[in-house]
Amino acid sequence: MSRRLLVLAWHNVEPTWCFPARCGAGRRGLEEQLAFLARFANVVPLGNALRALEEGSPLPPRAVAITFDDGYRDQLELAVPMLERLGLPAAFFLIPGLLGGTVRPWWEVFGWIFGCATRDVVVWEGRTVGLRGDAERRASLFTISELLKRRDSRARDEAIEEFADLCRPAGALCDRAMFMDWEGARELARRGFTVGSHSQTHAILANESETEQRRDLALSRRQLTQKLGVPVDLLGYPNGTALDYDQTTVAAGRAAGYTHAVTTIAGWNHPSTPSFDVRRFVLQPERGVAGLSIVPLNPLWRRVRHYRGRHR
Repeated sequence: MSRRLLVLAWHNVEPTWCFPARCGAGRRGLEEQLAFLARFANVVPLGNALRALEEGSPLPPRAVAITFDDGYRDQLELAVPMLERLGLPAAFFLIPGLLGGTVRPWWEVFGWIFGCATRDVVVWEGRTVGLRGDAERRASLFTISELLKRRDSRARDEAIEEFADLCRPAGALCDRAMFMDWEGARELARRGFTVGSHSQTHAILANESETEQRRDLALSRRQLTQKLGVPVDLLGYPNGTALDYDQTTVAAGRAAGYTHAVTTIAGWNHPSTPSFDVRRFVLQPERGVAGLSIVPLNPLWRRVRHYRGRHR
């Protein structure tokens, strides 16, 4: 038996503007990753495992929990059938604003602006932003995105609108089709998967006022619970780094009724891990089993190397 838990996180399956990859690589890679985990790990429901850790109860050896963030439509269409074939539980952190179409996925909008820009260079806030070729666009996208993550929602959205005017992207972005709607979320719940909150609008919570954080987290949990008819006890911080939530966020989460919150801070979870600081390793589906090597000191890593050697 074990007293530690590995939590893994994915976002999209197939490529998007924000997460580019070769077409088909995400589907193949995720299937390979999940099959490996089904064979060599003990995949456990996240909520049950976190409660067991908190109570000091043992977990099975090589305990792993699977999570998905943001509610991309291909999670339901591609990942869920894989999980069901393998008999694996998973938790999905959803955003009511995206499910209802009242907010846009700003990170995908921004990726599209850069990917479809018709300018080679723009100047924004005194900074020269290069847009010549895919590599330069990706580097600029990453740099500016990180800057925008440190702004509140209103300032961020204003900057994105300004960027769109500067870059003059060609065409239009059909971002609504990229994400589940409420019926998709209900389908997840009907099929027995855990649903958690990923906030109401995917705002970087630490940038918002205490009042707004409390309103956001309470509203998100209430809407998910009422519309899906399932308990919603788990919170996933948007972006999830140490800069993206603070003690005000933790207090707001507790006040809203969540029991645990997950981050994107890499690490293993033990009985001493705070319930609102759960560690996760974020994986890229297109990397396949090799992508599991990002987990340091992973007791599965010897099996990863053996598996890769046999399948070359």
